[in-house]
Amino acid sequence: MTVGSAPSLLRFVTAGSVDDGKSTLIGRLLYDAKGLMRDQVRALGQGRNRTEPDEGDLDLALVTDGLEAEREQGITIDVAYRYFATPNRSFIIADAPGHEQYTRNLVTAASTADVVVVLVDAARTQGKPLKIQTRRHMTLAHMLGLTIVVAVNKMDAVGWSKSVFEDLASKARHLARALGAEPHAIVPISAKAGDNVVERRGTDAWYAGPTLMDVLETVPALDLAARGPLRMPVQRVAVQDGRRLYQGRVESGLVRVGDPVVVAPSRRTSTVAAIETFDGPLGVAVAGQSVSLVLADDLDVARGDLLAAPGVPLAHAVVADLCWLDETPWRPGTKYLLKQGAATSQARIDAIVHVRDVAGLSEARPADGLSLNDIAQVRLKAGMPLLADRFEDVPAVGGFVLIDPLTNQTAAAGMIQAAA
Repeated sequence: MTVGSAPSLLRFVTAGSVDDGKSTLIGRLLYDAKGLMRDQVRALGQGRNRTEPDEGDLDLALVTDGLEAEREQGITIDVAYRYFATPNRSFIIADAPGHEQYTRNLVTAASTADVVVVLVDAARTQGKPLKIQTRRHMTLAHMLGLTIVVAVNKMDAVGWSKSVFEDLASKARHLARALGAEPHAIVPISAKAGDNVVERRGTDAWYAGPTLMDVLETVPALDLAARGPLRMPVQRVAVQDGRRLYQGRVESGLVRVGDPVVVAPSRRTSTVAAIETFDGPLGVAVAGQSVSLVLADDLDVARGDLLAAPGVPLAHAVVADLCWLDETPWRPGTKYLLKQGAATSQARIDAIVHVRDVAGLSEARPADGLSLNDIAQVRLKAGMPLLADRFEDVPAVGGFVLIDPLTNQTAAAGMIQAAA
């Protein structure tokens, strides 16, 4: 980072099984990085008679566990977001639940993240396989294209045993490689004590690697949006001074005045005549900017359509990875609403390619239905052409949700892998 430039932004989510210390880790990061206000620190004190509670009295998990039910049960239920910054970087943290019942919330949090920090409880996992929910979370994180960082937590509870850490690190590395990934870093920590989280303290001499904060300050953020082809879902159509303005956020790539564009799914073509913003016209707009595009031709473009670079793939059928999020199982023949960006169409699952066995990572388990938290690959057909960008190439367009039209429940989150 050059002198005088703004710190880069990293979005990360904590993951792992219940009681592995996710909320405590976030509380520790915020506390040690001076990201909490004084009244917030006082509210965390367990000793109510103290004006300034000692660090040992702080229940750091309460920083993110804000719901009354979460405080009563000592678990995370909803997704909590927190912001803090260091001199080197700005961060948005998502604290996701570890309970299997709330896996859908992990998917929600991970869908906008760059990095996942997967926690492993050294005390409860030593000598045992990684927990099922740890495996499920890492699988989902990989499917969503996140960089994987593993934090082996509660190392103080096992006496900072090098052998325990190496065994758990080996298991985490094996799991990631079985998914086709490689952990960016594996760090031993104690979130409650603060060892090796922001500061190097309390660790044994055998570990000379970076602290977790060192890793988070240096891990690259995803930049797929900047590198990808132009994709701008139309959110609104306005008329101003006799011109039609197609308004939306550039989700991928860039667009210049004079560039050719295709309207999907109609495949009509035109060129960009102007790019307007509240601050005035632009010559070029890039991913992340909300703009109004004026086209050279007066086309029938509506909310839900997509303005794209030529060659945008469209298909009535796609192969996609799904995480089933509904307590109501899927059965063959069931119809859903498929929401992709601002567009909605009718769709149905035509066939199950495989359901992943999270425990053994096998893809061969046959199935004629899908139940809550199942991770599957399916063939899906839609009533209108879908944008068939692969999720790993254009995440903002290659993802979708299935909605039960009778209950309005989100039934599944999907990631397109290929046109079928």
